[in-house]
Amino acid sequence: MPERRDLPGPSSSGAPSSPAAPAERALVELRHVSKRFGRGAVGALDVSLSFFPGRLVALFGPSGSGKTTILHMVGLLLAPDEGEVYLEGRRVDGLSETAAAGVRREALGFVFQSFGLVSLLTAEENVMVALRLLKQGGEKARERVRRALEMVDLAHRAGHRPSEMSGGEQQRVALARALVHSPKVLLADEPTGELDTATGAYVLDLLRQTARAGAAVVLATHDPAALEVVDNAYFVRDGEVHEPDRSELELWLTEGEGGLAEH
Repeated sequence: MPERRDLPGPSSSGAPSSPAAPAERALVELRHVSKRFGRGAVGALDVSLSFFPGRLVALFGPSGSGKTTILHMVGLLLAPDEGEVYLEGRRVDGLSETAAAGVRREALGFVFQSFGLVSLLTAEENVMVALRLLKQGGEKARERVRRALEMVDLAHRAGHRPSEMSGGEQQRVALARALVHSPKVLLADEPTGELDTATGAYVLDLLRQTARAGAAVVLATHDPAALEVVDNAYFVRDGEVHEPDRSELELWLTEGEGGLAEH
């Protein structure tokens, strides 16, 4: 496996060795948000959650439970039908698409299960996309890209296109792209879903380092290994969220049994 490296956070040159204490004010707050879709499908039902800097939080639950819907509302990719979304104390759920896109570019980072890389671009060029969207270029931007690829131990693959890389390498490029602009909030949707166990563990460790460096990191996942590294673990079913006992959640993740399996 690649060598693990410390990741700088939103305003840090190195990762602290221990979790940052929750700030008095959360970076992101969902206040009584609900989201419904056609044919009675519920993505979120009166969900209230707070995400703090320095914390790695996971949303577990069966497919279709609402994990991704909640993640997308945090990331301003979906607007709630009811309730409010706050970023650093500012209400953001009612922003225009142009304003929301600006917030996503500057303050948020995204990692998806499908990687989302541009096939014709090299790893370096894919990471540079995030800075181009912020109208950053020149040698300073190239240096930030180099550092981001070094963080995920892929500097030696900078000139390779996605088709020339393994799935694990592509996911690490996607993570470098998400981190290159030092986002305050990192959102990861099933980031280990298409990876082998060892590579998945490496990606989870990178997410944990990102949180330790000061970002608020939220992931939606089915991966039992994530339970070992997250600070808070929530369970989502039919759009409702609660924080179960860890042993109960582990039993559901590994055996599909226990109280969480009853529905």
